[in-house]
Amino acid sequence: MNTDVTINRLGHQGDGIADGPVFAPRTLPGEVVNGVLEGTQLNEIRIVTPSADRVAPVCRHYKACGGCQVQHASDGFVAHWKLGLVQNALSLQGLEPEMRPILISPANSRRRATLAVRRTKKGAMAGFHARASDVITQVPDCQLLHPSILAAIRMTEELAIQGTSRKAALAVTLTCSDEGLDVSVTGGKPLDGPLRQALAQIAQVHGMARLSWDGEVIAISAPPAQVFGVAQVVPPPGAFLQATREGEAALVSAVCEIAEGASQIADLFAGCGTFSLPLAGLGEVLAVEGDAQAVEALDKGWRKASGLKHLTTEARDLFRRPLLPDELARFEVVVMDPPRAGAAAQVVELAKAQVAKIAYVSCNPVTFARDARVLTEAGYSLDWVQVVDQFRWSAHTELVASFTRLAAKK
Repeated sequence: MNTDVTINRLGHQGDGIADGPVFAPRTLPGEVVNGVLEGTQLNEIRIVTPSADRVAPVCRHYKACGGCQVQHASDGFVAHWKLGLVQNALSLQGLEPEMRPILISPANSRRRATLAVRRTKKGAMAGFHARASDVITQVPDCQLLHPSILAAIRMTEELAIQGTSRKAALAVTLTCSDEGLDVSVTGGKPLDGPLRQALAQIAQVHGMARLSWDGEVIAISAPPAQVFGVAQVVPPPGAFLQATREGEAALVSAVCEIAEGASQIADLFAGCGTFSLPLAGLGEVLAVEGDAQAVEALDKGWRKASGLKHLTTEARDLFRRPLLPDELARFEVVVMDPPRAGAAAQVVELAKAQVAKIAYVSCNPVTFARDARVLTEAGYSLDWVQVVDQFRWSAHTELVASFTRLAAKK
């Protein structure tokens, strides 16, 4: 049965929420919409009274693709909403810091993306999954992806034809580098001689910098280096990388602003050196990361660079073995960039330490706000928050925050 509802607000996942609650995707606050109510979900939605913030989606794939959630909203609305997500999460923890203006990456700037690729009766298809579905939507005109990734979609279909059955889908991660695409595939057939040969041929024909299959390098024509500060790092296959160059630059700039003047810096959850290597231009750095391969890549990048201060690395699981107060005592600044779960165990130890400043990079406003409250209750002030929107038109939000121990301000 069809019903009318009025949308009150947008939730964390980008769905409109009406009284009930009723969840209505791709709607906006203030809109009256009509649809079929199934439990708490409104389906087959028709807009009765549109919001003034409603715009025509810029991508022709938007209705079918699940990669974006808010292309139907104006840029100004999305910016205000994302700032609001962070402010609301902090407000629930009793925190109201200065909020700097949001920084937004441009369209077609995503330099790293994972496509789902499946064999079909007639060949193969690659794209993103539809919303809440395992159906793959082809996205040849995606407005998010970097042009070099868009140009490689057909190549990913060749990988599926050679390397998977029709019962399974490949996950193909494509990462831009100056030397060409770094391609990492998971979920394919076990490697044998003929498959290795076929994959190597595809890599050669398409000029890949590197092709990896379930972590094993199949072909490499040139090391797919990434530039962090003045250093070049060759990440392990499938390693984490900030989604856009513009977003990375904004995050690094904010972190370096916080660390300016420090001679001893710790970078926790350091990855391959996104922050560690630029920071090594300011002071001596300890980089701690749980992935041993990432640590090795970071160390090699530092050793080959010139003009950087001393950098040491440690492979360590900071969830199980956070740095303790006596280990933190020599550092003037601690930088953290944990995964979505946040850094609860490490924050407890930081709260006991006397580190003068903390730069906290987060991709989850909720866990960040939880950790921020622990730090402020332990005597830190939350000076400012910089929101960085690398995942344009999605519900994802990233930020950098500056914390200062109150005693250090006197």
